[in-house]
Amino acid sequence: MPGSNERRGRPLLFATSNPGKLAEARQVLQPLGFSVESCDAKGVEIQADTTAEVAAYSSRAAAKKLGKPLIVEDAGLFVEALGGFPGVYSAYALRTIGLEGIIALLRRSQSRKAKFVSSVAYCEPGGEPMVFEGSVRGTIADAPKGSGGFGFDPIFIPRGGKKTFGQVTIEEKGALSHRGAALRKFARWRLGRSDG
Repeated sequence: MPGSNERRGRPLLFATSNPGKLAEARQVLQPLGFSVESCDAKGVEIQADTTAEVAAYSSRAAAKKLGKPLIVEDAGLFVEALGGFPGVYSAYALRTIGLEGIIALLRRSQSRKAKFVSSVAYCEPGGEPMVFEGSVRGTIADAPKGSGGFGFDPIFIPRGGKKTFGQVTIEEKGALSHRGAALRKFARWRLGRSDG
C-alpha cells in the first residue's frame, strides 16, 4: 500500500522514470526489506545485443552521475517467430508499431511463442555492475487484453496461464514475471553481502 510502508527498510535507489517499473520493484522488494526510491539518472541507453549489456552500461553511468549505489533495469520482449524482435528494441517498437503492430506481424505465423527477459544491474560509484537476470516464457495473445501493467503486458500470456499480464494484479505479475525473478535474485545477493 502506498505511503509510509514503502519508505521503511533498507534504502535502494532505482534509476527509472517508468512508474510501472517502480511500482513493480516496490511490490517485490518492500516485503524483502527494501525501501525503493526512484531517481531519473539512467541517461542514454546504448545499442547492444542483450538487456544485460544495456542495464550494466546504464547502471555504471547512473552510479557515477549520482555518486550513489543504485539499480537499473532493462527488459525486452523476444518473439520467436520474429527472430527475437523486438528484444532490446522493445521500447522503440512499442512507441512506433505498438501492441497491434506486434500482433499484425504474427498474423500468418504458426508460432506465437515469446519470452520476456529482465536484467537488473546494481552498481556502486566507480565499481563494476552486478547483473541479475530473470525470464518468463509464454505466448502472444490474438488481441490486447486487460488494462493493467504497462508496455507489452496486455499481449503477453505467461506459460501455463490464461490471462495476459495486463489482466492480472501487480502481485500476481510480480510472482510470475521476468522482472520479479530478476529483482528477487538481486535481493538475495544484496541481503547476503556482509555489509548488508
